[in-house]
Amino acid sequence: MRYSTSLSNPAERRAATLAALIVVLALCAAFFIGDVIGDLRRDGVGWHISLELFTTAALGTGVVLLMIELRDMLRRMDSLDRGIRAARGEMAKLIDSFFQGWGLTPSERDVGLLILKGFDNEAIAGLRGVAVGTVRAQSARIYAKAGVDGRAQLFSIFMEELLAEPPTQP
Repeated sequence: MRYSTSLSNPAERRAATLAALIVVLALCAAFFIGDVIGDLRRDGVGWHISLELFTTAALGTGVVLLMIELRDMLRRMDSLDRGIRAARGEMAKLIDSFFQGWGLTPSERDVGLLILKGFDNEAIAGLRGVAVGTVRAQSARIYAKAGVDGRAQLFSIFMEELLAEPPTQP
């Protein structure tokens, strides 16, 4: 499993918070276990000790259950991360297959990918070190080869693929 040390997303912050809570509760449980043992040696079993034993057992159970939940959460996060990476790879293959089918040149492929990433013509020109007019001309050729009128329709081709129902198995 891969665990990130960054707390950049809410799931990672939640996991870190849960881990910190587990540590605090485990320290509290250890304190109460020591207190119960000391009270048993000194006073014997009574209602106060029985209540402390019950409370300590409940606290220990909570620590164990939280540890199980944290482990499950980390597994789910890892599974989701793998799924997202797989989806990115599949999307890249899908884009490449469309670009190949349209017969885009390598330069047009670069521009097309940057368009799909949301860059405007000026930003694409800056990234590629070419004139804005060159990017406009390449964009127009991409749209013509794809059979669309502009960026919005180009995006819609890929959105339709993402939202399409997968074929059902007989």
